[in-house]
Amino acid sequence: MGGGERIGNAPGNIASGSGEDRAAKYKIGALTVDRNSKRKIKIGLLWHSANSGNLGVGALTIANMAIVRQVAFDLGFEPEFCIIGMRDAGPRYVSEDEAEVFVVDGKALLSPSGCWRIIAQQDCVLDIGAGDSFAEIYGFKRFFFLWWTKMIAHVRRVPLLLSPQTIGPFTRSPYTQLASLALTRARAVLARDPQSLEALARIAPGAKGELAVDVAFALPYVDRGGERSDVRARVGVNVSGLLFHEAESGRNRFGLDVDYAQLMRRFIADLTERPDIEIHLIAHAIDASGGCEPAVDDDDRVADQLAQEFPTATRVPSFLGPSEAKSYISSLDFLVAGRMHACIAAFSAGVPVVPVAYSRKFSGLFGMLGYDRMVPVKGLDTQQAAEFLHDCLDRKAELGREMKLGMMQVEALLGVYRSELRALLISLKVER
Repeated sequence: MGGGERIGNAPGNIASGSGEDRAAKYKIGALTVDRNSKRKIKIGLLWHSANSGNLGVGALTIANMAIVRQVAFDLGFEPEFCIIGMRDAGPRYVSEDEAEVFVVDGKALLSPSGCWRIIAQQDCVLDIGAGDSFAEIYGFKRFFFLWWTKMIAHVRRVPLLLSPQTIGPFTRSPYTQLASLALTRARAVLARDPQSLEALARIAPGAKGELAVDVAFALPYVDRGGERSDVRARVGVNVSGLLFHEAESGRNRFGLDVDYAQLMRRFIADLTERPDIEIHLIAHAIDASGGCEPAVDDDDRVADQLAQEFPTATRVPSFLGPSEAKSYISSLDFLVAGRMHACIAAFSAGVPVVPVAYSRKFSGLFGMLGYDRMVPVKGLDTQQAAEFLHDCLDRKAELGREMKLGMMQVEALLGVYRSELRALLISLKVER
């Protein structure tokens, strides 16, 4: 497939097209959309994904679409989404009827018929930066892709709003100067944690910054809480393939005080000794590339391995998409997770959760919500962390009450984002 190609092929969905090719009415969740009753508006979803194997990126996409769609409908618009991002190998969970997809590669990034054209076709662009990718830590190539597409929106005079995301870190040249240039040219920048808002103020004091929250808290799902049993607690364990590999290889590039692989094995082994517990092994980021060598950032591979080591545990099949993952998580009584968006899924579904942190985005997000029930990057050794997990499990009702308070803050912070979206769309309405 060539650079800048528009892709689709979502099985069982109406193909993308125009006029007679597309149904006049269709359902998205609880909404019935009449294409003929709303004014169309083209919204580019920059650095989102319709089929990432990392369901966290997919959760950002589906949740952001749901939030934007409702705000747009309230203003009399029907959004037509175009997802603009890197090529992903997995099956689509955002159908062709919901969004067009434009793949960004090196050719598309620089070609006049690539990003330059597709971004100019949008009425506005919402850039979510894949959650945490607008930073120097992933290298200059990825940074340049994210930076240059922002600048294209500016040059083509397309209003750019940065949806809630992690900003930075930016500590050195040329990243700091280039990031500042792009951030100050956005209509507004929504940070999803206080540290990101501070980073924004430091490197781009002229930018309009607002504190919001991760949009994945609003990810639609089917509540499966009725599947819980009073006899045996359903305890989910999401083992991060990335952290597990780092521990087993001895690299530990995230600087965790715990031996992550040892901690997960110890916790699961302890659970197998309890007749009142069901263990559910959950993958939330998978390698869908089909490569010969197993990817290190693959929860599926580790879940399979642990299912062999602990045959009494239930190996939950891989999910079709982010909403399906959250729906399953809602059926649990408790979750320990290494993937932040598995934690967010549990938190927003009312399932007591203990994140195992590996970066500041965990403490920034959950600390903002007054929730400190996590294994921190620093401060606990492996034995202490295992004891902490069991203590949280025994006090899961208390965790649930704390999460309800946190969700009140989530709703207020999502309101900040909705207000910015509303202001953006109103400005477009006036211009028209």
